[in-house]
Amino acid sequence: MRPAHTGLAVLVAALWGVNFVIIDIGLDHFPPLLFCALRFLLAALPAVFLVGRPCVPWRWIVGVGLALGVGKFGLLFLGMNSGMPAGLSSLVLQVQSVFTAGIAFAFLGERPGRVRVSGMAVALAGIAVAAADEGGSGPLGAFALVLVAAVFWGVSNVLTRKASPTAPFNFMVWSSAVPVLPLLALSLLFEGPARDADALTSLDLPGAGAIVYVALVTTLFGFSAWSRLLQRYDASTVAPYSLLVPVFGMSSAALFLHESVSPPGWCAAALLVTGVAVTSLAGARRGGPAPHPAAEPDPAAVRV
Repeated sequence: MRPAHTGLAVLVAALWGVNFVIIDIGLDHFPPLLFCALRFLLAALPAVFLVGRPCVPWRWIVGVGLALGVGKFGLLFLGMNSGMPAGLSSLVLQVQSVFTAGIAFAFLGERPGRVRVSGMAVALAGIAVAAADEGGSGPLGAFALVLVAAVFWGVSNVLTRKASPTAPFNFMVWSSAVPVLPLLALSLLFEGPARDADALTSLDLPGAGAIVYVALVTTLFGFSAWSRLLQRYDASTVAPYSLLVPVFGMSSAALFLHESVSPPGWCAAALLVTGVAVTSLAGARRGGPAPHPAAEPDPAAVRV
């Protein structure tokens, strides 16, 4: 890639990695489901008036919106609010590429090759090590929530493949509009109107900044920049940069949140990154379609 585009890919990976720290900050100001709803509200509301009509049938928009917005991000925010560290969350979510491959095999008949299966096995070994380490030092339930969030990310990736949107930004904006009302309803039901009202009436600059960052910086800017790179280069060229997301996620969590990583945690990180790299890049070399980015992690390899 040209140096400017290489810099852009690294910048997006850094923004997506730091996003996990911003989520942690936002959760100090909002209940998790309300924070998630506000994220999608700000990302979608201004943009739906600019992108025109949806570029795919509504069934795909609703499916991806629910899987990505309510399933992936709702569970991610709940998991982090329950004690899952930001750095570890940025790492564990990357296993979604393994779940994407498994779901695509089950429902789309995409048979992974031996190299890709080997990569999936290595990544799952990393998840096992991380789960054992977290079970001994932190809330295992929070770890499970983030792991299930990665499953829903895989579901949204497969649905996006089936949808095959011709205008990815249009698709992302309309998909972001779908989870707003379900998340608000769930927040009112489980977090309570009083808690939601208190969070909104006591809104301060850090809380507002967290919403702006997760909605506009990581979602709209990050996705737009990543899509531009994918339009110019093969997925196999762009995809490796997504492996920098957990690097930036774990390092920024250590720097700003003072999170430490145990020796088993570093072992899990090495296994996960290696497994995800093999799984993602083996698929990219075969020219397979790229998963959906709306997340802050990664359209081509894996999207925060």
